[in-house]
Amino acid sequence: MATRARRSTAGKPRQILTILLLLIVAVYAGIAGTAAWGSPKGQWTPLLGLDLEGGRQITLQPIVGKGEQVNAGQVEQAVNIIRNRVNGNGVSEAEVSTLNKKLIQVSLPGNPSEQTLKSLAQSSELSFRPVISSQQVAAPTPQGATPTPSGSASPSSSPTSGSASKSPASKSPASKSPASKSPASKSPASKSPASKSTSGANDILPQAFRADTQKPTSPSSKASSPAGSSSSATPKPSPAPAPDRQLPGAQPQPANGSDDAWAKFPVDSIWIQNGLAQSGDTYQDLFQAFPCTQAQAPKGKPAVEWREIAARAPHSQPDVGCGDGYKYLMGPVEVEGKHLTDAGYGNQTNQQGVATNQVEVTLSLDSTGAKEFADVTKRLTPYGEGNPKNQFAITVDGKVVSAPGSRSVITDGKASITGNFTESSAKTLANQLKFGALPFSFKELTSNQVSPEVGTDQLQKGILAGLAGLLLVVLYSLLQYRALGFVTVASLIVAGVLSYGLVTLLGFTSGFRLTMAGVTGLIVSIGITADSFIVYFERVRDEVRSGRPLRAAVQTGWGRARRTIIVSDAVNFLAAAVLYVLSEDNVKAFAFTLGLSTLVDIAVVMMFTHPVLTLLSQTKFFGSGHKWSGFDPDRLGAAGVTYAGRGRVTIADRKAAAGSTAAEGGQA
Repeated sequence: MATRARRSTAGKPRQILTILLLLIVAVYAGIAGTAAWGSPKGQWTPLLGLDLEGGRQITLQPIVGKGEQVNAGQVEQAVNIIRNRVNGNGVSEAEVSTLNKKLIQVSLPGNPSEQTLKSLAQSSELSFRPVISSQQVAAPTPQGATPTPSGSASPSSSPTSGSASKSPASKSPASKSPASKSPASKSPASKSPASKSTSGANDILPQAFRADTQKPTSPSSKASSPAGSSSSATPKPSPAPAPDRQLPGAQPQPANGSDDAWAKFPVDSIWIQNGLAQSGDTYQDLFQAFPCTQAQAPKGKPAVEWREIAARAPHSQPDVGCGDGYKYLMGPVEVEGKHLTDAGYGNQTNQQGVATNQVEVTLSLDSTGAKEFADVTKRLTPYGEGNPKNQFAITVDGKVVSAPGSRSVITDGKASITGNFTESSAKTLANQLKFGALPFSFKELTSNQVSPEVGTDQLQKGILAGLAGLLLVVLYSLLQYRALGFVTVASLIVAGVLSYGLVTLLGFTSGFRLTMAGVTGLIVSIGITADSFIVYFERVRDEVRSGRPLRAAVQTGWGRARRTIIVSDAVNFLAAAVLYVLSEDNVKAFAFTLGLSTLVDIAVVMMFTHPVLTLLSQTKFFGSGHKWSGFDPDRLGAAGVTYAGRGRVTIADRKAAAGSTAAEGGQA
């Protein structure tokens, strides 16, 4: 039994070293995988920050309409939101500041993608509006990061179809209606998404929508819907009402957000002030004139300008928007984006709980938003599938990203948006929604490439300073601990290899970039790591001085040193965490690398230094206390036998006996 116990004790250090080796191999295997198959490709060196690599500097100017002004508070709010967005997108160490109190200057390291640059300027205000009517204007075409349906999507090929293709939605009357077989099959009605698969590539999917999402169905008769009636047939009401939004006396008050009466309501003054409508125009007129593409836009009025005004339209009024090849006339906002509590992204799961290849953006609403959502779906559901008024349009920055149909009341406030998302585009949209809407949209005023602020020369000097510090630590360890100092050297090498791998891997997974401040944090960590070794070695040497053999001294000293090392590193990590949370820009990089190095220090001491010293204590060179081992009992001041088993005299007993003998001799 004793032999088995000794073998088990001897084998444990080797197991721990094996685990550490596998951990290091896993880190570098991850780097190799990102370099070979990553999108974008990873690299074998850490990403560098703005001060070491340079990057792109853009100036953003607020987009405001006539009569609107920008104040300093709104600009500061926009700065904070943009800073969170760029860091949330993984672009670490970006610098965001105000310029002339009304402009915002953003400096991004490296070569940021066009998608990242565009995401900075968008307001990203999310809102939910009921659909009053819709009209097909063009075949759906993917547009950048905006989720749009795939042209190849079908019930059998859609990645989200699965069992959804067999759901009642796929056999609904809407998909077999006479309109789909009539001679007018080329009309907008015949191309209605109601006849498409319910698992289309661009849906927002609250839980009850997952099995059935309906695309807008344009009215089959011009007389049956405001979308179908001509602007000349629509009576012109009196000029735009006062801000209290009371309708003219003869005008019926809309019963709810889906009421057709909104189509005859005079447009808000924001459309008139920006020259997109005339006094007395109704939302029906605006719906007919609104361009979804530049080809449809009137001369002198770009289509993007119409969408910018739609994004700033009052929540209490109807709005017009485009998306997925359809134009929508929508009622007032019934669920505002401010009720969004969280947004994330990931692969969608089917009804069996199995993850699919479809990437989705998930949304969570607070209690107020969930109640409003439930009230709206309760009203929309009775309209039935295939009816535009059964749909709930979700708009972001004036664009309709989805308009699903409601099959039942949604009470949990959970929803998801699916589309032609990549992980990158889904992450961008999720971060835009998660960190809040900007008080206004921006346009890019200037865009310039900037050179490194520090440069290669300063980086080389910083690295040389780190190597000089490392050399001094090594020399001190060898002089103080002799052969034991090589354990310090090996531990520092392992810590350096692990830190380098983690910093490099984090560049791909989290967008971490190494700045000069971060390099400083890594250099400082050399002293912190060496301090842990010194605490451990001195504890072991104290045990040797007290009369223990090296094997026992290593275990006893480790038990005492471990508590000290953990407390010390916990204080360092807490300081780094507080500094990271409360600081800005480059100071965060210093705090991050300092905290990362502290975690590496704990891992190396526990998984390398202690197991190695345990194995060395079993060798004759170290175990016998060779004078060059660093554990020479004579050099450490230990006296006599240091261990007493059963039936043997301890060193304390010998000293007591020697004292007693001397006392007796004195008396004699």
